[in-house]
Amino acid sequence: MAVSRRPGPGVTTCGGRELRWGRRTYVMGIINATPDSFSGDGLGGDIGSAVAQGKRFEAEGADILDVGGESTRPDAAPVSEEEELRRVIPVIARLVREVGLPVSVDTYRYEVARQALEAGAAMINDIWGLAQEPRLAELAAEHGVPVVLMSNQRGRTCPDIVPQVIASLEESIALAVSRGVPRGNIIVDPGVGFGKTLDQNLEIVRRLRELACLGRPILIGTSRKSMIGLVLNLPPDQRLEGTAATVAISIAGGADIVRVHDVARMVRVCRMSDAVVRGRAA
Repeated sequence: MAVSRRPGPGVTTCGGRELRWGRRTYVMGIINATPDSFSGDGLGGDIGSAVAQGKRFEAEGADILDVGGESTRPDAAPVSEEEELRRVIPVIARLVREVGLPVSVDTYRYEVARQALEAGAAMINDIWGLAQEPRLAELAAEHGVPVVLMSNQRGRTCPDIVPQVIASLEESIALAVSRGVPRGNIIVDPGVGFGKTLDQNLEIVRRLRELACLGRPILIGTSRKSMIGLVLNLPPDQRLEGTAATVAISIAGGADIVRVHDVARMVRVCRMSDAVVRGRAA
């Protein structure tokens, strides 16, 4: 029997493509234009390698490419705005020209997002859910692009994690709407790994369905993360099976987009999970 799912939150257009929520799970391929990614796949300033990775992800079935220029692991050294621009803008500009997928920029800085959109990016992925830079909402509204709002608990104590994630996302949604972003262009992310304990990260995946109350599509990123390493006692490059398990469970819990490093394998996991969860082959 197919698992009952929430009423679909409609259709979102991204880079000229329609994302029809509820029909299947979309795959976001991670392109780390950093030298210090936690997952060991940082490409630094190698624009050619980043573009080649984007082309490979397209061939493997990705739906969106997410380009980031600053490592988001808890102990990572921050980079300057100038350095982040140097890392991501040339990559985005070439991906837009050479790859036929929408490109997302993973940033919380206004100027980086502005120049990325000017270079052709079609989505903003903000790990702070507008808390650091509310003007990102105005950029998204001006350019008519979707924005991913993450619940980030870094620097805060959260004894009851799921209600607090929901509350923070409600605040982010309200702020985005107040700055002109249509609700149909808002995607939410519970922020696995961002200020949560191992038990809290596992609880978020287990209770993901509760985010349906927000009425927006859900993006989740568990790929190669420390929660998997802590459970399985494995380094990032050996967390494929753990990632696959969390992706499948997340899809059963209502995830609409999964953000992953290993695109080819996770596309297969998504297709099989969709066939079971949605009651048909996606």
